[in-house]
Parts: sequence; C-alpha cells; structure tokens
Amino acid sequence: MSTLSLGMPRIHRDPTSAPDTTGRPDMPGLVDTFGRVARDLRISVTEKCSLRCTYCMPAEGLPSVPKADLLTAVEIARLVGIAGRELGIHEVRFTGGEPLTRADLVEIIALSSAASPGMPMSMTTNGIGLDKVATRLVEAGLGRVNVSVDTIDREHFARLTRRDRLPAVLAGIDGAVRAGLGPIKLNAVLMRETLEDAPQLLEWAIERGLRLRFIEQMPLDADAAWRRANMVPAAELVEVLSRRFTLAETLREDPSAPAEEWLVDGGPATVGIIASVTRSFCSACDRTRITAEGTVRSCLFGDDETDLRALLRGGATDREIADRWRAAMWGKQAGHGIADPGFVPPERSMGAIGG
Repeated sequence: MSTLSLGMPRIHRDPTSAPDTTGRPDMPGLVDTFGRVARDLRISVTEKCSLRCTYCMPAEGLPSVPKADLLTAVEIARLVGIAGRELGIHEVRFTGGEPLTRADLVEIIALSSAASPGMPMSMTTNGIGLDKVATRLVEAGLGRVNVSVDTIDREHFARLTRRDRLPAVLAGIDGAVRAGLGPIKLNAVLMRETLEDAPQLLEWAIERGLRLRFIEQMPLDADAAWRRANMVPAAELVEVLSRRFTLAETLREDPSAPAEEWLVDGGPATVGIIASVTRSFCSACDRTRITAEGTVRSCLFGDDETDLRALLRGGATDREIADRWRAAMWGKQAGHGIADPGFVPPERSMGAIGG
C-alpha cells in the first residue's frame, strides 16, 4: 500500500477489542460524543477509477487493492442490511473510486436492495459507461445518481481529468435520464482552471432539468497539492455566477444537508453550493463511511478506521458487527479542522476513502 496515494490510516484490526465507548448512551443508532447521529451511509466499492482528476487521483492512479481485500457483493449487502435493521441508517450511497468499474455492480445493488427493502439507494459516479447499465441498475434497486462533471468545455475537462472522456460522461448522463435515475444531481468541484466555465455549466444543467451543485475543493488530493490560498471559495463562485444570473439564497430546510441552495433568476431552478471549507457544516454531519476494504471511517479527515471485514469473515453475528460499528462512530472527531493552525491532511485521498 502506497503512503502517498492510499495512505496508511490507523486501523483497529483486533477482532477481540473495539474503540473506547466510555460514556456512550445505550441506543441503537450511530451516535457520537457530540450528539450527532449518523443516518447516511457512504460505502465505497472500489478504489479504481476511469479518470485521473487532479483534485483526487495521482496521474498514474491509485495502487490496486488486491481483490481478496475488497468487500464482496455479499459482504457489502450484509453491511447494508445491518445498517438498515440495526443502526437506523436512512439512505445508502455507493461510491468509489468509480463504482462502474466493478463488474458485479448490478449484483451489489440487487443484493443490497434485498438486504434492506425500501432503503433509498443512490450512487456517485463519473458517468462513463452509465448509459450501458443504467436500466439494469434501476431494475436492481438503484434510485438516483450523482454525476461528477466539473465543466462541459472538452479541452478543460481533458486537462482537469487527464482523460478526453467528456462525450462518454455526457452519454452517461443522457442514459441515466432515459432510465429514470432521478432527480439527477451534478457535482462540480470548484477549481481555478474551470471557474470561468461555471456559468456555462449551470445554464446547461438548467436546460436539461439537472440539479447542479458546486463543491469547494478540500485537501483530499493524492498529490497533496491543495493550498487554501489557491482554492476557490463559495463567495467567489457566487460573484462569477452573478455576472450572468440573479441568485437569491434560500433557507436550508435540512441542517445536515451540505448544500446551500440559491434560486436562479427567481426560480424554480436552483444551484447548490457546498462550502465544505469556508462554511463548514461538520456540526450537523450525519454520515458514516465504509471503505472498499471494509473499514469504518467516521470522518473524512480522521485517520482512525475500524475493521469490519475481519468480523464479516470471522463468523461474527450481525449484532457483534453493529456493536463494533457503533463503537467506531462514538469517537468521531468534531470536524475537519482545516482552519486550525496545526491542520494536517488525512493520509488517504478521496479516491481511497470513497466520496
């Protein structure tokens, strides 16, 4: 495992011990010491990706995780079932890497849907190849998708992702629309290289009835090139978009929802802005994450991980796995701490953690 790309988190692997739970109330949900309760599960299915976005992946890609170290479709589905039955999870999103690089993705969705009937299931994807499998994903139980697309300028896209694949991404979005994977959300990471493309991207999304959300870049790139002085803050994006559109901020109905919504030209169209760095929403975070290797990661920026894969493969009961998961989340840190003078980025990059 590469310390540059995948990182070396502190993993609690001993199946006979668990993180400290002193003071934890006797409740089934994934509560932490700050009173937050996780209800949104992000579960990564792979570290592989068909793009090499500069804010996520190194040019050569992440080192491959041996297949035997990845959770199987059955194991993923079992965790989804435990999350729904035992832990009060209300929604599951499958992430990567790029989920569409897993040949058994349809099976993963189908088994997970069967393990937790009625659980809303979504996926974050770059869209490449989505048009070829979207209908089968819907039949398996997938409800919607978030597609990552930072610009619709082909040259800029190729430069940012190190791949000339924009037509494939757009075909994937069209395929998702045809299959009924809606509402479709587009995720665009704010970068200096594509900031001036933002109005064009918003206009394109509105014309197609797609929900666009811009996201401040966080220090989760594998190349460790992020610098706060170089990032594009939400306020600057609003200024750029306001040259073409009239924006009016709306009240955030759900405090745990990361996006601030702005009406565009009086509505009904909106644009979302996720100001992860400059207007942190850590105090209302309701997420829990499982990496592709089966570890619980309570916070994107916390390098402590708790291994569930060993329990899955060691004969543990669902109750034992749920208890270990609860223990892992009890120690969740207060926030990412990016503004702190002593801030240190996490060892793992976004691609290795799961978006």
